Amino acid sequence: MIEVQKEENQKQKALLVGLPEVDLYELEGLCKTLEIEVAKSLNLSKFEQSATYGIGSGKAQELAELAKALQADCIIFDFILEPRKQRNWEKLCNLLVFDRQEVILKIFSKRAKTKEANLQVQLANLEYSLPRLAHIYGEFSRQRGGNYGSKGSGETQLELDRRQIRNKIAFLKKEIKQVALERKTQKKRRKKTPCPSCAIIGYTNAGKSTLLNALTGGNVFAEDKLFATLDPTTRRMNLKEGSSILLTDTVGFISNLPHSLVSAFKSTLEEAADADLQILVLDASDPNIFEQYKTVIEVLTQIGANDVKQIIVLNKIDSVDFSSLHAIKINTEFESAIRISALKKTGFEDLKQKICDSLLGRERQLELPIEKRFLIEDIRKNGVILSEDWLEDKIKIKAHLGLEDENQKTNRLLVLLKPYLID
Repeated sequence: MIEVQKEENQKQKALLVGLPEVDLYELEGLCKTLEIEVAKSLNLSKFEQSATYGIGSGKAQELAELAKALQADCIIFDFILEPRKQRNWEKLCNLLVFDRQEVILKIFSKRAKTKEANLQVQLANLEYSLPRLAHIYGEFSRQRGGNYGSKGSGETQLELDRRQIRNKIAFLKKEIKQVALERKTQKKRRKKTPCPSCAIIGYTNAGKSTLLNALTGGNVFAEDKLFATLDPTTRRMNLKEGSSILLTDTVGFISNLPHSLVSAFKSTLEEAADADLQILVLDASDPNIFEQYKTVIEVLTQIGANDVKQIIVLNKIDSVDFSSLHAIKINTEFESAIRISALKKTGFEDLKQKICDSLLGRERQLELPIEKRFLIEDIRKNGVILSEDWLEDKIKIKAHLGLEDENQKTNRLLVLLKPYLID
């Protein structure tokens, strides 16, 4: 992809163009994350499927002249542009032209930190770029050694570049498969310890990383920008009586996320599917909260993670005007949600109690033989012991033992303790 270059400390300016009656607040947020200044945002009055520009040539000329009048460096469309139309736009206005998918790819390229995330972003970039080589010509390295890639009879430089990219795509897919196997091995090791896992999910910029830090005392990077964090981060959170759970911060969801990027961040999305509990965080102060909730549910359904037990959390509640129609509507739609402020750490007692109830289940009574007393440590680590009564030949215990729903994954601790349950 063509990188927008300018003098240091001088922001790029962009003209944003959207479909009729589609709010461009999200595209503006993506531009903010890339530190691109929005010169103007506008919506098309109608969207014609013309072969050259996607809209009428007269309107296209009008937009090109507007971009120049605004001294914009680029035009960004809030929808996917076909490669040929993208090239036609750049010839028309002599400016860089991007679509929504390319903007998201640029952000992901900057934010990915782990080996797997970097590999997946490279793959998504190359798959997006392959049909757009005329748009990005010259960006990819053409250093070759020996006979590899040497020019054959009748081959053009473009054909060589395409071959090089296809080879790179094949190599990346092989690397990603290997990393995925390593991740599965790590996950198996983690499952050997019966510690409940909880995934913090939600729309991008809803405050997930801030919540993880506040609950665990961690230092995960958090910023008021879309896609501030991309890689899954897991921290331990202590509950009552020394018990604990694993909390994982996941990548934020966004509407119209390109399919290649859903695949690219399969690892962090798998955390949501494999978790024992999901904490779905919503920004209560955002007027688009209902559309965002719908997007999250759609993505969860797409990755097969929509049947996991879930807690809905309304974050940034301190920024909501409780007398407004917005507040009345969210109170109606999300009546049972937990209301918190991750920044001010309010509402945490209710949230922790809800997590505890959801993960640790109802109170159970056990009678452990003295020779099985070593199991008490497992109960203490992964459940909540309410009382212990040590007798001569047995130990009477009242405790919350963990996952008990039929829809949840088998809990090893419950299997071990089943012979000693008396209720």
